Amino acid sequence: MRVNPVLSVLLERYKNGEIALDDAAQEIEGLRLERVGDFACLDLGRAVRCGMPEVVLAEGKDPEHLAEIAVRHAETAGRCVVTRVTPEQAAAVQALCTGKGVKMEYRTQAKVLVLSTSAAPEPTGGVIAVITAGTSDIRVAEEAKVIAEEMGCVVRTAYDVGAAGIHRLFPALRPLLDADVFVVCAGREGTLPAVVAGLVDKPVLGVPVSTGYGYMGEGRAALASMLQSCSVIAVVNIDAGFTAGAFAARIANSGGKS
Repeated sequence: MRVNPVLSVLLERYKNGEIALDDAAQEIEGLRLERVGDFACLDLGRAVRCGMPEVVLAEGKDPEHLAEIAVRHAETAGRCVVTRVTPEQAAAVQALCTGKGVKMEYRTQAKVLVLSTSAAPEPTGGVIAVITAGTSDIRVAEEAKVIAEEMGCVVRTAYDVGAAGIHRLFPALRPLLDADVFVVCAGREGTLPAVVAGLVDKPVLGVPVSTGYGYMGEGRAALASMLQSCSVIAVVNIDAGFTAGAFAARIANSGGKS
């Protein structure tokens, strides 16, 4: 059975005398909460409890509030991932990071921030392939990639290999065939995940993307098509790169290579 990598690091810290027994026990319980002002409550035990990092959704948040939440989480937990950030929010977080000595990486294509005061996650041995039908789908694919990497997986990508030029898919698949799971992002009619699932012997997660226009546009046709697939695939919500990346990592980390 694969040991939760976060738990392994925690036990190693206790073994080396870097953390007290009571603190280690509290973290293992996975119920650590911390208030930020009167507007937020951080879940600091999610990584231990669920095996996946706490990810902050930036959408709709006040930039200053978001900065305080993200930096406090990074200071306390060592790392923090923020999704769906705007340039204004990223600037506010960067300003507070600079003042607090927290490192921030801005993945502009994914609209994701990664804040850290500690080393990158330990590799788990899991391998994930992320594929897009077109270049418009890359923003969602990149969000999935960041999340999976934060969960210790190696991520390999093949972009712009969709059904409109299906001959592009076959050479793109060859270097990806040893992946533990495939994340396939597609908008418009959403054909590609079903095609990939008919060619590989690993789980496939379909991610409908909000491209396309007119009747059933903005990802609705892609979602409906993936749900009706005759190939065996699982489907997440429209533009749900975070969900796809996290779920793929869980699959890869439970059956990936050690």
